[in-house]
Amino acid sequence: MQGGNSKGAFFEDLALNYLQQQGLTLLARNVSCRFGELDLVCQQQKQWVFVEVKYRQNNSFGGAAAAVTLSKQQKLRQTAAWFLQQQQKQADCRFDVVAISGDSPYQIEWIKNAF
Repeated sequence: MQGGNSKGAFFEDLALNYLQQQGLTLLARNVSCRFGELDLVCQQQKQWVFVEVKYRQNNSFGGAAAAVTLSKQQKLRQTAAWFLQQQQKQADCRFDVVAISGDSPYQIEWIKNAF
């Protein structure tokens, strides 16, 4: 899909700016391995936060948050475990979803401990 990455990067930037305003610090971005990809890896206090960013134009079919399916969650867990192993870290961590919808000004929903 042409231009798909730039659109994804736009919404990741939007989510990242939002999260930084909430006090999170970016550790890594677009971490890929054979299991999948982590959009954003952040830190909040001592907790590592793996963030999946989803954008949907509208809420038909359940909206952006519903796009994080069970199989997607399993891939994110495996990728996060691989990432922590690479960092040689034992960290308290959680999985958040930033669901963005609509047109500018976008609606941003931050779901902490999404799964």
